[in-house]
Amino acid sequence: MPDLVWNRKVWDGDYDWSAAGEEWSAVWGGSHAQWYGSILPRVSRFLPARHILEIAPGYGRWTRFLLRSCEQYTGVDLSLECIEYCRSRFGAVWPTSRFIKNDGSSLAEVEAASVDFVFSFDSLVHVEIDVLSAYLRQVVQKLTPQGVAFLHHSNWVGSGSVGPNVHHRAESVSAALAREVIETSGGRVLVQEEVNWGGSACQDCLTLLSRQDAYPDRAPVFRRNPDFMREAELIRLNQSPYSTG
Repeated sequence: MPDLVWNRKVWDGDYDWSAAGEEWSAVWGGSHAQWYGSILPRVSRFLPARHILEIAPGYGRWTRFLLRSCEQYTGVDLSLECIEYCRSRFGAVWPTSRFIKNDGSSLAEVEAASVDFVFSFDSLVHVEIDVLSAYLRQVVQKLTPQGVAFLHHSNWVGSGSVGPNVHHRAESVSAALAREVIETSGGRVLVQEEVNWGGSACQDCLTLLSRQDAYPDRAPVFRRNPDFMREAELIRLNQSPYSTG
């Protein structure tokens, strides 16, 4: 189970960051193709945003796209290595950005009701329900009245996965458990899309959430998408050639 000790050890010393995380976008043909072909179509309704908060940016694979879509950017990560790299990579070019090292579950340095868009992709899949719950409770409090969060997290429990956990997914998390925490914290789910990752089981989930009183006319959408990897393959074949190099 990928607890905080595991996460600190892996991302703050053990992991080889020489490819800056691009290796995880290879199935899509690169991060550029993945962002514009898979991620942005899911969140374009909410971008650009005045203030963006990114949880666990790593080496900034998605940060470079988010910075172009906001006036103020905040990145929070438990890895000092990642924070220092992002500061050196983006700090001088984007003076309205700030990168904060946290303890792996706290957003204390982010002002309440100040964030228009919270983003995390390919990171929170490695945190168990205790850490995810801590983040979710805080995220709801950090959102502006019409702000939203788009979070990629584990759905190991909900998928019924029992095989080898080769992608180090949190084994105590499900879409339903995340939704329960969101609702008891004063938030509401706008979309939950359970997706497959590297196999047939929908062991991951993409959750779009807001404050409870936001978007009252928007009915929540819950769907299971076992074709997420097929989508990635099509993006790699048909879209990535335009962004290669």
